Amino acid sequence: MKIRGLDIGVIGGGSWGTALAKLLADKGNDVTMWVYEPELVSHINESHENTLYLPDITLPPNLRATNDIAAAVSDRELILSVPPSHVLRSVLRQATDHLPEGVPIVSATKGIENDSLMLISEIFEDVLPPHHHPFLCYLSGPSFAREVAQEKPTAVTIASYNHRLAVDVQRIFSNGFFRAYTSNDVIGVEIGGALKNVIAIASGAVSGMELGLNASAGMITRGLHEITRVAVRKGANPLTLTGLAGMGDLVLTCTGGLSRNRTVGFKLGQGMSLEEVLDEMNMVAEGVKTSKSVHYLAQEFDVEMPISEQVYQVLYEGKTARQAVADLMARDLKPEMGGWM
Repeated sequence: MKIRGLDIGVIGGGSWGTALAKLLADKGNDVTMWVYEPELVSHINESHENTLYLPDITLPPNLRATNDIAAAVSDRELILSVPPSHVLRSVLRQATDHLPEGVPIVSATKGIENDSLMLISEIFEDVLPPHHHPFLCYLSGPSFAREVAQEKPTAVTIASYNHRLAVDVQRIFSNGFFRAYTSNDVIGVEIGGALKNVIAIASGAVSGMELGLNASAGMITRGLHEITRVAVRKGANPLTLTGLAGMGDLVLTCTGGLSRNRTVGFKLGQGMSLEEVLDEMNMVAEGVKTSKSVHYLAQEFDVEMPISEQVYQVLYEGKTARQAVADLMARDLKPEMGGWM
């Protein structure tokens, strides 16, 4: 497979899709990006800037936008998929008949579908015909879109059941500031990328209530424990959650000022309602929808996930963030390492 000069199609023109599209275009690839908003297409093509989702970042001229999903993906040598998780299924259905056969399809979406409780990888396998399945892989890890667009050093994981494919995609994405590692643990990488957003809401609330660094550290550490617990029940390797797609992404999203999920939690901790918080945002905070999925996933697997459950109750049952913290602190005492089951 060629490493440079590929003809690449990108599905999704949000901040993360745009940052990755820029990375690939800067490596000399011709990139066509499907953008949902028609008015944004002209801004990208004429001004070379995604004014809505990634302002003040200059995009290369070999990155072009279109509102026609068929034009974005037809006859490409690699497909990058980055729509929000709650619209992924419908977007994939629009693209399916136009996807080229035998080329890598890389997903960089994080989340769990509300109705089906499917991971992103499971949605892909459910929607796409079987002949595409050997060419699927999943990019995850600690990576703010703006920092990638600013070419700040970043390390991520490329997960696939097809090791040779993962290595090919690893080389396509990696450069002097963006380093990709490979993994065959698709489930672990996906669980880590999805559930960290829920814990980030909790961590942000702790900061919004000014409860201190002790509380933040405890929230992150115990959050990692419950993420690992449900990942193992889904068949993941627990060591995956100690890596970039687990601990790395969790720490970034729980502590970084660019984290949308942490911002949601911070404002909830300050006393704002969820509706007020979301009204102020023009980008998706995946943890808000994923929290609902995790609530039902924990019930399905009979897994104890106290932090995630409190986030769900704050978001959807009207509990205050302060009462949620109080309830967590009042839980029965137990050993720290009680096993993953």
